[in-house]
Amino acid sequence: MGIISRGFSGRRRDGGEKLPPGQYLVTDFPVLSAGPTPKVSTGTWQFTLKTEKGQTRSWDWAAFTALPSEQITTDIHCVTKWSKLGTMWKGVAIDTLLDGVDTGASYTMARSYGGYTTNVPLADLRAGKAWIAYEFGGKPLHPEHGGPARLLVPHLYFWKSAKWVTGIDLMERDEPGFWEQLGYHNYGDPWREQRYWGD
Repeated sequence: MGIISRGFSGRRRDGGEKLPPGQYLVTDFPVLSAGPTPKVSTGTWQFTLKTEKGQTRSWDWAAFTALPSEQITTDIHCVTKWSKLGTMWKGVAIDTLLDGVDTGASYTMARSYGGYTTNVPLADLRAGKAWIAYEFGGKPLHPEHGGPARLLVPHLYFWKSAKWVTGIDLMERDEPGFWEQLGYHNYGDPWREQRYWGD
């Protein structure tokens, strides 16, 4: 019988399910940011979707929160090795924002207040995989967790779920975002432990 380290196979949790390799459970919600928390008012907040051809769609807070929304219950995994289970969000599916958009793009760049960016393949935002979330645990999303709205891409490490999101650009070619330029993995799959370049 072979020996498989816990870090390789993932840790078992209640119910027989596994955590991604190298992760540990938390019950709180750790706060990690690259800079200070921006103060973004819903009165001035705007979200813009820009195609690779330069066409744009924009929503203010009232128009955005009037879009069809979804309740999402999902696990989240941070590259700093914590995982939080069964988190509850409310938000607008990226599929809804892309409805009727003519694009041949394969990549995206999420942009945030404060200048933060992160790149995600377009396929990873479609088919019910990603949302712009504005509630957490039944309450408005707190600024320290990315409020008033953040990108939510729970199947990737949580740095890909950009806080304080202000827009998504559709792109024909991939470009690294903020942390990706500083050595974080370009994709960030927690189940493959893609934390840094070379992983």
